[in-house]
Amino acid sequence: MKLLVFAHTPPPHHGQSYMVQLMLAGLGGDCRQARTPNPFGIECYHVNARFSRGLSDVGEFQGTKIFLIFWFCAQALWLRFRYGVKNFYYVPAPGKRVALYRDWLVMFLCRPFFKHVILHWHAAGLAKWLETETTISSRSATYRAFRPVDLSIVLSRYNVADAEKLLSRQIRVVNNGIPDPCPDFEKTLLAYRRDRFVARKRIFAGEPSPAMTVKVLFLAHCTREKGLFAAVEAVVLANRELIARQLPVKLVLSVAGNFVTTDEQADFLQLRENAEVAAVVQPVGFVSGERKTELLREADLFLFPTRYLGENQPVNLIEAMAFGLPLVTTRWRSLPEMLPPNYPGLVDGQNPAEIASAILKVLAIKSGEQAREHFTNHFTMEQHLTALAAALRSVE
Repeated sequence: MKLLVFAHTPPPHHGQSYMVQLMLAGLGGDCRQARTPNPFGIECYHVNARFSRGLSDVGEFQGTKIFLIFWFCAQALWLRFRYGVKNFYYVPAPGKRVALYRDWLVMFLCRPFFKHVILHWHAAGLAKWLETETTISSRSATYRAFRPVDLSIVLSRYNVADAEKLLSRQIRVVNNGIPDPCPDFEKTLLAYRRDRFVARKRIFAGEPSPAMTVKVLFLAHCTREKGLFAAVEAVVLANRELIARQLPVKLVLSVAGNFVTTDEQADFLQLRENAEVAAVVQPVGFVSGERKTELLREADLFLFPTRYLGENQPVNLIEAMAFGLPLVTTRWRSLPEMLPPNYPGLVDGQNPAEIASAILKVLAIKSGEQAREHFTNHFTMEQHLTALAAALRSVE
């Protein structure tokens, strides 16, 4: 099977671009470059359709993007006829007008020349957005551009509604998956997780215990939608509750990630001028590699109260599970499906008081071992690639 992959890889770095990068690597890379063997029988030809230079450009209008659309589509058509590639793989936009207009143009220029069109829905919520935020003419144009595609690959049951909205002939649910970032978990981290949990459990049970600092980690783009400000306020409230209950525990929040807008960065810096906030919030900036691994290993809880419009199956939650971290996140989009049934760390929104209560509850009852087990059962790279390749090959 020959597959034209019309999607960008990092930079800019976010969940979608990272997953495209992993998919290409797992399927042997771009056939026009050095190719490694893979067991799936899929040959990829990659058009690195990078329309944005940075996170602040994503979904925003820029005149150069119109030129880039034609340039990338020309590359796709050249590959179509030069190598006989008949299958067109594309990642549709979330609910953003400029990105949607881009999709219309790409479909108009490329679709007539390919036998099969495959959509991979890394973002969620387009169906609801089309119904509530756009005009009838925009909805109609979207239906014409995406008239029934051969296959939609979605990440969750929640995501199925997006594919159904565009009348996909076939829909396959395929979880995201990543290479295990903590392959030595049982040998080097499991005992630490258990010891920390036992110590927390004693404190919350009111038993005499030495003072303890609990490390909470926020690792994402530093935006209001992703939950940064709600996380900060929640940790402050949780610490007040611990003081009121006279428990010898202090929560410290590490904030890892880039700011997308200067306004939100300024708001965060102003918030940290408050002495109570500054004492418990530690910004560490963008992290990767060993520094990122270090933060995930040292953390006691992962906090991600997101309400991001296109949130679907974020990689940061998968990474946190791989490191055996208890989680607190939102009942938003596909996120509840990522976690075990009746998971206690889910909150309805970004209410700091509700988040603070969930933090204290999860710290008292969860060691993180269940999260690690859930990762190995559902989100490994091997499972992802096997299911993804089967879905891709089903169009032929």
